[in-house]
Amino acid sequence: MSYAVKEIYYTLQGEGAQAGRAAVFLRFSGCNLWSGREEDRTSATCRFCDTDFTGVDGPGGGRFPTAEDLAAAVANAWGAPRPDRGRPLVVCTGGEPLLQLDPALVEALHREGFDVAVETNGTCEAPEGIDWITVSPKAGTRLRLTAGHELKLVYPQDGAGPDSYEDLSFSSFFLQPMDGPARDANVAAAAAYCLAHPRWRLSLQTHKLIGLR
Repeated sequence: MSYAVKEIYYTLQGEGAQAGRAAVFLRFSGCNLWSGREEDRTSATCRFCDTDFTGVDGPGGGRFPTAEDLAAAVANAWGAPRPDRGRPLVVCTGGEPLLQLDPALVEALHREGFDVAVETNGTCEAPEGIDWITVSPKAGTRLRLTAGHELKLVYPQDGAGPDSYEDLSFSSFFLQPMDGPARDANVAAAAAYCLAHPRWRLSLQTHKLIGLR
């Protein structure tokens, strides 16, 4: 298959258990919960997304005809391997990356030496071989991925309380305050919830706090 990619760029992972780790972000175009068009936001399943995942016009973006072509572009974004740089990490995100991430691409990225992580809404099955699975549930959806390394819940969401997910098989549970006009209140509410329910850990979008993409 070919792949539609919004952008590819080198940065630091800003969220969750791997926050602070250098990574290449591979942002796929398209999502199954919102078209990405503002005129469709009020009718979308997910109404709070703040990410531009439409088109293929971002830095490093485009249409890649093969898994090998896309894996090579990711490797180019990381740069020449050196022992002092550690093992490369690619974070597959979107939009919804599991609409496109397939076994061929996972294998091609592994051949380039990458640990492969995915950040998904959990409504699609994941191919075998992914090294790190982050599920970020959205209210009103049915999770097909109920196990992984971390569950990262944007908080608060009507109809998606943290207690709805505590029986799932994840190694870590994070609350991430919803961005937007009520961000400060959401940070305070998420912190208070984590204090009262210590199984949950607070995840802040540190890349935004320090001015990274």
